Amino acid sequence: MEKLNRSLLTNGFKFNDDLKIGTKKKLGEKVIQFGEGNFLRAFVDYMFDEINEQGLFEGGITLIQPIPGGDFLRNVLNEQEGLYTLIARGREDGKKVAAKRLITCVNRCINPYVDLDVYNACAKNPELRFVVSNTTEAGITWKDEDFVEDKPQDSFPAKVCNFLYVRFKAFNGDKSKGLVFIPCELIDDNGKMLKKYVLQHAEKWGLGADFIAWINDACVFTSTLVDRIVTGYPRNEAADLCKEFGYEDNAIDTSEIFHTWVIEGPAELEKELPFPKAGLKVIYTPDVKPYKKRKVRILNGAHTCSVLGAYLAGYDIVRDVMNDDVFYNYLASALDNEIIPAITSPELTHDDLKGFADAVFDRFKNPFIDHKLLDISLNSTSKFEARVLHTIQEYYAQNKALPKILTFSFAAYLAFYRGTEIREIGDAMKVPVLVGHRGDEEYFIKDSAEVLDFYAKAWSGVDVSDKAQVAELVKKACGNKDFWLGADLNTELGDFPAVVTEHLYNLLNKDVKSVVADVIK
Repeated sequence: MEKLNRSLLTNGFKFNDDLKIGTKKKLGEKVIQFGEGNFLRAFVDYMFDEINEQGLFEGGITLIQPIPGGDFLRNVLNEQEGLYTLIARGREDGKKVAAKRLITCVNRCINPYVDLDVYNACAKNPELRFVVSNTTEAGITWKDEDFVEDKPQDSFPAKVCNFLYVRFKAFNGDKSKGLVFIPCELIDDNGKMLKKYVLQHAEKWGLGADFIAWINDACVFTSTLVDRIVTGYPRNEAADLCKEFGYEDNAIDTSEIFHTWVIEGPAELEKELPFPKAGLKVIYTPDVKPYKKRKVRILNGAHTCSVLGAYLAGYDIVRDVMNDDVFYNYLASALDNEIIPAITSPELTHDDLKGFADAVFDRFKNPFIDHKLLDISLNSTSKFEARVLHTIQEYYAQNKALPKILTFSFAAYLAFYRGTEIREIGDAMKVPVLVGHRGDEEYFIKDSAEVLDFYAKAWSGVDVSDKAQVAELVKKACGNKDFWLGADLNTELGDFPAVVTEHLYNLLNKDVKSVVADVIK
């Protein structure tokens, strides 16, 4: 079997008919990408590949390894001359779909810790225009470090500052050589935070007022919201897939079919990067916040308000929950009758929210992704506050009544966090967990130490057959203002504690699924 490389694009190799192939010529590098991992390759690189193929853009991508070590993927990508196969699969409009694409826009991958001169040469490339990144949520942070020129900086903002300074000097401060930054890290205002720290480094390092002015005047830092589940290298399927392709590909990437990229920046950026014209779900906007609210309250909120009760009812995988009529109707009612009405606004119309919610149902039923409920349950206390509680508060403010499904989901959260034993698990690093029980089966509740300690003490000695003791547990949880950003849920949401107590008592003393069925009657 031939190994994947660029010669296959021109030597008459017979690719499968269902494989889309990007432009076959190697393009000059206009994009630098900090991060060579699965997400960016299945998301950003896929989109650049599409606009290249459609003749709307003409630019190759150089990947930059953001941390030292871990050279395996870099070596594989360079051996394959940047080529790899992306398989996006899932459900759309209730149907199973799969799209296979040979990505050709990536040219090479550089390790700046090994090839610093090659890396710096990228900064001096006059054709370079865009910088994308995904250095994890911890990547865009401040780290006090010295200015050095003989090695890359440690933190990502410091690297960017140094990279820009090399470019600034190479072109004598030419404002036409400024760069556009499109970070994909999952933090609020990612572009604004990156720019803030870059400027702090420039100031601390004494790189001069002219350089600082060039950053402010010549460079653009967008803030973004990204949305696509990327499942990465399909280890169990790889050998069979390569046989199907007819070539050996050691960098196959897989993702769901759904994608959305919201970019907050100047309107003229769409002319340079016409992703929407290519049919891609990319939104240019002056404010990313409404779209983040849509994602957090609908996609993430749907998870958080459903998975804890579904797990207690005996389910383990999101798709299986969605195939149960009771839980499907539970979630549909939550979205249609509570979440969407509460967050509808001039920026987020009902039709827009409904369309997004409908896509969420297809995503949750994706037959190619085994999304575990226990994985989603991680840190559910802070998730409930951000994803569900704010919707409850907005619904109550608008209607002077409680949303029955979301209120019930708080009881399910408390029932899931029922445990009195804190145990340490893990080999190299011990992690504390609260031990819960589903029938005779143990499960591990993972959250902050403060949360675990609170619930271990709160549940200690509680007789769940005594409604008064259950009510006292609810009162303690509702009154913990540290969990709910200063809110006292005992007093600020009408009879919320009493309603939650009734639901929790039922969950603890009856069949969980039957309780859920009663809630949605």
